[in-house]
Amino acid sequence: MDKIKMTTPLVEMDGDEMTRILWKLIKDELLLPFIDLKTEYYDLGLEHRNETDDKVTFDSAYATKKYGVAVKCATITPNAARVEEYNLKEMWKSPNGTIRAILDGTVFRAPIKVKGIEPCVKNWEQPITIARHAYGDVYKASEMKIPGPGKVELVYTAEDGTKESVTVHEFDGPGIVQGMHNLSGSIESFARSCFNYALDTKQTLWFATKDTISKKYDHTFKDIFQDIYDAEYKEKFEALGIEYFYTLIDDAVARVMKSKGGFIWACKNYDGDVMSDMLSSAFGSLAMMTSVLVSPEGYYEYEAAHGTVQRHYYKYLKGEETSTNPVATIFAWTGALRKRGEIDEIEELMAFADKLEKATIDTIENGEMTKDLALITELKCVKVLNTEDFIKAIRTTFEAM
Repeated sequence: MDKIKMTTPLVEMDGDEMTRILWKLIKDELLLPFIDLKTEYYDLGLEHRNETDDKVTFDSAYATKKYGVAVKCATITPNAARVEEYNLKEMWKSPNGTIRAILDGTVFRAPIKVKGIEPCVKNWEQPITIARHAYGDVYKASEMKIPGPGKVELVYTAEDGTKESVTVHEFDGPGIVQGMHNLSGSIESFARSCFNYALDTKQTLWFATKDTISKKYDHTFKDIFQDIYDAEYKEKFEALGIEYFYTLIDDAVARVMKSKGGFIWACKNYDGDVMSDMLSSAFGSLAMMTSVLVSPEGYYEYEAAHGTVQRHYYKYLKGEETSTNPVATIFAWTGALRKRGEIDEIEELMAFADKLEKATIDTIENGEMTKDLALITELKCVKVLNTEDFIKAIRTTFEAM
């Protein structure tokens, strides 16, 4: 069989630990035998980020602007323990935060539904999509340890030299402080991305922050969303019979648990990070969720929503068998390949992505799956497979199609 030809490369961002192992297995078993794969490769493994002073992360983001579509493996965001483990020059910032800051836009995450794996919340009849703002907040924050008594101020110096300041806290002993920011333009892009996605999918849109406590920061998000909705989208929403509304984040959590699903829940950056993990786990597994960053300029970056599966990686290094779920990483590749095919008008590439996703779901629904799914499935007589055998089972299903 002739391999499917590509005309424009994908930006390929390799990652860390167990997901790096999955990355290679997926390419070797499910992609390279069928596609003449063209990628511009960037190694975002922690060692290489450290070697390049994190320049490789910035380069990969700028390459995404050049080519329009990227696919990213999960990466480590180092903490103090990781700095010591990997002998890092410094505690490098989140690669996802860096890339999202450069590309702007919104991360849309939705669970991958399969028969036999029902949500933990029994009234969730339809998937819930998290729309996560992809810029700023704690991911671009500046932090400081306060050694002892003193005053911390937040100071704004205008271009003409005039200053405004506010006291953050007067410390009577050691402590910590953090300063974070966002941009009105990025919030506007976030709002429009959410409204457009809601119109495209014909789903009601929720937006939730904590404006009662954060009366300037969070309230600005709320106001920008409402102003754009009233000026540009209200009539379009009403014509489709869908709605937009704002609610406090704690009220949203309570309402989500009692809902039937089938809507988009827009969250600030950190809220979206946490809530997407909660939803993916509740719908089945952290490895059963799609994630795509969509920028206002039309750049797309597909990734798995979960981490690097550190515990499994340590078992792998010891030569022990693992049953790591690769589904989200497979769907990151299929999402990127489908979008590449759509942009370049390559029907065969789009069809390949559709079929590989169906083969993945069919394999699970036929009773062959990784351990995390076997523990929660309602299917009988399931076969638990290790990581490599599960990927090979998907290939067998795919080739039979």
